[in-house]
Amino acid sequence: MDNIKLFSEPIADATPVIELFDVGMHYDSGEEILSDVNISINKGEFYFLTGASGAGKTTLLKLLYLAHPPSRGHIKLFKHDLHYKDRDAMAKVRRKIGVVFQDYKLIETMSVLDNVALSLRILGRSEKYIEKNVPSLLHWVGLGNHMHNKPATLSGGQKQRVAIARAIVNKPDVLIADEPTGNVDPRMAQRLLHLFKELNKYGTTVIVASHNTELVNTFAFPRLHLEDGKLIKYNAGSIWTLFDKKGDVNV
Repeated sequence: MDNIKLFSEPIADATPVIELFDVGMHYDSGEEILSDVNISINKGEFYFLTGASGAGKTTLLKLLYLAHPPSRGHIKLFKHDLHYKDRDAMAKVRRKIGVVFQDYKLIETMSVLDNVALSLRILGRSEKYIEKNVPSLLHWVGLGNHMHNKPATLSGGQKQRVAIARAIVNKPDVLIADEPTGNVDPRMAQRLLHLFKELNKYGTTVIVASHNTELVNTFAFPRLHLEDGKLIKYNAGSIWTLFDKKGDVNV
């Protein structure tokens, strides 16, 4: 990986960037998905989110990247209470969060470079800024020779790296990835996780949802495990520990 200075040097900071207080989520039918979740995650931490299919991993991530409000409880991001009806305030918070979706969500008619640059153009960044920063970022994720290609010409691993580049081009404070290795082979999965690890070195808080236990075990990061709507915290190198009946987790 090229030594391109894309991000600021990491700053030691114990400030919580994600806080959930007694958060619950249920389907319209009333079936509960998440139950009394309490989390505090600090700037610069890296967590895997694990659990069986249907355990609620994607639901929890959607709460964190503000796709919808919780059924009960409340959420603070970057020490601010969320007011879902205040669109301007929510937009400001969302700009601090990068999201890597499992199914990429790339625009097939646009080049790799334009897919990554889209959010910068929406925010009004100049073409000079884009020309200076986006190619460097694409080189960093190993796509320097593919920036003018369309997504249809790329492999699954290459598409996922485009999605990662798009998620971090705005230099987010938090990166959320939902099963980012689910559609790639084991070798590429390792490479993608090393990209997240490298990004985390610069102080970005990273949360990666994965059902791949073997892959998760190769990285020395703690986990948040969902089971029956409750959170179990697993510290790297220790045993699984279920907290109290509320599923409280102090990360």
